[in-house]
Parts: sequence; structure tokens; C-alpha cells
Amino acid sequence: MALYESEHTRFMREWMKKHPEEVKEQQKGRALWWDKPPRTLDAMKDTEASTVASKAYYYDAN
Repeated sequence: MALYESEHTRFMREWMKKHPEEVKEQQKGRALWWDKPPRTLDAMKDTEASTVASKAYYYDAN
């Protein structure tokens, strides 16, 4: 394990200790941008039906 801890990491650890309410805010932001809801079977069927097969050689004009 590394002994070095950057000033920013130290600052964030201390700040999160002083502001525990920010944990919920952080989770809401993460859910907004990263966590995706489970897909329904209908949505998967729609996605599969709307895909177009690609050509064997993508750059061929014909």
C-alpha cells in the first residue's frame, strides 16, 4: 500500500467527514450519469429490431 496521499485526496477525505450530507448528493449524481435502470424485454426487442446490419467491408461505397 502506498504511503503517499495527495493534498487533494486528503482535502476530500476531511471535507466529506465535515459534510456527511454530501454523500447522498454524490450518490444522486452518480445515479444520474452512470447507473442505468434495468432494461425491459420490450425495450431490448425494439433495440434489436432497429439495428441495421453493417457491411463486411465498412469503407466500400457499393
